[in-house]
Amino acid sequence: MPIADKPTEMSEQVLEAVKRGQQGALDAVRTFVDTVDQALPLHGEGPSKRQEVIDSAITMADRLVQSQYDFLSSIIRSAGNSLGASQPPETEKK
Repeated sequence: MPIADKPTEMSEQVLEAVKRGQQGALDAVRTFVDTVDQALPLHGEGPSKRQEVIDSAITMADRLVQSQYDFLSSIIRSAGNSLGASQPPETEKK
């Protein structure tokens, strides 16, 4: 494989790793929400401690996935720079 194709191959591997990380985070949140639903059934109207716990877990999972994405992106940029590849324009963060 030509050295010029290495950054593309690495980018594809990173994207696949990010997808697996996102799926893992989603699965963990689903399992967590199911557990909370069993332990703290929904009662009444309005916000509850139960909802605060669920919202916090979703926020945590989102931050973990974003951290993984940022880390893997920096690895790809570093590898690309080492191999002399041109950098794509920066993308806006969510």
